[in-house]
Amino acid sequence: MKNYLQKKLWAISKWPLFFLCIIYLIFFIENQYQLNFSKYGVLPRTSNGLIGILTSVFIHGDSNHILGNSLPLLVLGMLTFFFYKKIAKQSLFWIWIISGIWLWIGGRNDVQHATYHIGASTLIYGMASFLFFSGLFRRHLRLMVVSALVVFLYGSITWGMFPIDKSMSWEGHLFGALAGILVAFSYRKEGPKKTVYYWPEEEEENETEETAYWKTPKQLINDESKTINVNYIYKPTSEKDSEKL
Repeated sequence: MKNYLQKKLWAISKWPLFFLCIIYLIFFIENQYQLNFSKYGVLPRTSNGLIGILTSVFIHGDSNHILGNSLPLLVLGMLTFFFYKKIAKQSLFWIWIISGIWLWIGGRNDVQHATYHIGASTLIYGMASFLFFSGLFRRHLRLMVVSALVVFLYGSITWGMFPIDKSMSWEGHLFGALAGILVAFSYRKEGPKKTVYYWPEEEEENETEETAYWKTPKQLINDESKTINVNYIYKPTSEKDSEKL
């Protein structure tokens, strides 16, 4: 039992942990060698910024930024791989690509100062909305409980989709959430299915009224259409018993 739980935990956490290891390795290299990887973020509507569609999720500005994204990435990633293991990888891939493309098209880009959009928060918002709306689209009770759990844990992140704090990429949050909804709708017929219970129909017995189960033995005996013969057979065991007959 213990080995099974360990294998199950590893199965749902290995990919989120692998992703976290990559972003922490990149963050370490950037700070250790005094590099600036922000240029690999999404720079909207520029040819140089296209690469950011693929690379922006690995880049983080400071320790607070990467720490703030770490736990949600791990928790939401594990939930995704636990409840949607058959479609988890492709769902996250499309959330990643679609939100990056939309961000490149519709994101902010200051004319005077290039505005690079970086961070894995697009994936966080994408996974949160994917988990929430997948349960609703499927009308699956257990998955709807997951939806409620996501709201309870990360419902406050909804404010991040509005231009309240201009220092963060609210467009990335918004497009990530929209991409999650789109992917959840697209995959609504794949992955876990709602359990449907079928009750076996009672087979109709070809019974006539004469042999119907509801008739009592007395009724059957009195039925003129039925002739009942009762034969009593007695086998004597000895001559003495025979004389008694």
